Amino acid sequence: MPDFSQINPSAKKTGLVSFDEVKAHAGRDSCWVVIGDKVWDVTSLLPNHPGGTNAILEQAGTDVTLAPGLATNSFVHRRLFDRLHSHDVLDLLPPGSLVGYVDQDTLPKIVHDDPLTEEELRILKARESLPPPSAALNLKDIERFAQQVLTETAWAYYSSAGDDEYTLHENSAAFKRYWFRPRVLNKVSRVSTATTLFGSETSLPIFIAPAALARLGHPGGEVNMVRVAGEEGIVQGISNNASCSLDEIVSARRPGQPLVFQLYMNRERAASEALVRRVEREGFNAIVLTVDAAVPGKRERDQRAKGNYSGIVPNGSSPPAGKGVAHAISGYQDPDVDWADVKWLQSITSLPLILKGIQCVEDAELAFENGVQGIVLSNHGGRELDFAPAPLTVLHELQHKRPDLVRERDVYIDGGVTRGTDVLKALCLGAKGVGLGRAFLYGNGVWGEDGVRRVIEIMRGEIETGMQLMGVTSIKDLKPELIRYVDRDLPPIASR
Repeated sequence: MPDFSQINPSAKKTGLVSFDEVKAHAGRDSCWVVIGDKVWDVTSLLPNHPGGTNAILEQAGTDVTLAPGLATNSFVHRRLFDRLHSHDVLDLLPPGSLVGYVDQDTLPKIVHDDPLTEEELRILKARESLPPPSAALNLKDIERFAQQVLTETAWAYYSSAGDDEYTLHENSAAFKRYWFRPRVLNKVSRVSTATTLFGSETSLPIFIAPAALARLGHPGGEVNMVRVAGEEGIVQGISNNASCSLDEIVSARRPGQPLVFQLYMNRERAASEALVRRVEREGFNAIVLTVDAAVPGKRERDQRAKGNYSGIVPNGSSPPAGKGVAHAISGYQDPDVDWADVKWLQSITSLPLILKGIQCVEDAELAFENGVQGIVLSNHGGRELDFAPAPLTVLHELQHKRPDLVRERDVYIDGGVTRGTDVLKALCLGAKGVGLGRAFLYGNGVWGEDGVRRVIEIMRGEIETGMQLMGVTSIKDLKPELIRYVDRDLPPIASR
């Protein structure tokens, strides 16, 4: 055990920090918290914490990790730290922040019969009447169940979008403007949904899009998704802001299971480089650099859910406006990333590089001119710039203006997908594969691994049935001539 006696007087006799000593440091001048089995001095974070000073002060002098008795099998989470952060984030604290190990014998005993809050009672009641996953016939059903059983914080973070949420709704609405041109009298008793995404064989043309904080919905978090993705043979994207650590995620991974890592560029490039090196060592299949979120969008649902300022505020001052979970996890992200950083990233890794968040033809061209291996047409699920174009609209424009890029390069798409037919429309327009984010967060939040599996089952069934009714039997048969845009009387896009 390290010698902390020079840091904290209470450690001199036992080598441990008592919980009474932790409680004595619960103010602005000295703020300590217990995380796991360690005591951390987080005073330096108070002025700059993205979630606001009070997000820390309200928990000052306490154990902010999930209570052990509730950690694995309960949907009533009393502590936020483990739902908002993986323990990897502690590596980013300034040197000297580690005070010592907490004396476990001095920690307060966990009382399991504490009175439940109104929200906790609501959730427990909703879960008592929750049907099995088979009751969800489509992704909208899963979303409806999620709204019933998730905490206010989780639902607000998962469902929120930028400003008036026009882009959020347009992402889905765009699919409604494309209709199929089915071919008949083809033998379709056997269809194959297998394809290749991110250089790996996959059983479906969909992937789990990287999304943060799966533990907000279920204690298993991203680990649930890793396990099911491995069983079902699909690719998963792991978020830079995952609530499970890389160690947990890698431990749950099957041998050879494809994973791609989504990266937000850190203001400190050394931190990003170290993370990329770690991802390489763990055998990830690609780096997916997010480029559509230079700063967090104004997500008002998320902001309203973080409006509790019952903690300490200076006399005569007003509490800061809540910025929501999105701001709380994004303080390290660099808003000044440019094309030179793309080149820098390529110089430090041999992994394929995918740019996620391309929203116009010009940037798609620039991406491939800069040597990336693929792009994801995305607007961050409508969570950033409101009135950004729907990814399907950008894909259609790219197919018209640069069909060679769609034909010869890897172009992916995410956002607004609620049906298997949405996936088929994107593939007809030339997409290599289609990502789903919220659907998997909702499924995980409702039923854990079984919910993640149900999302895949629904999509597999709808994609297979849609292909049969279109008259095709393999993914390569999905061509532009099988779809048309219905708002104008245009001929279908001919194959090029």
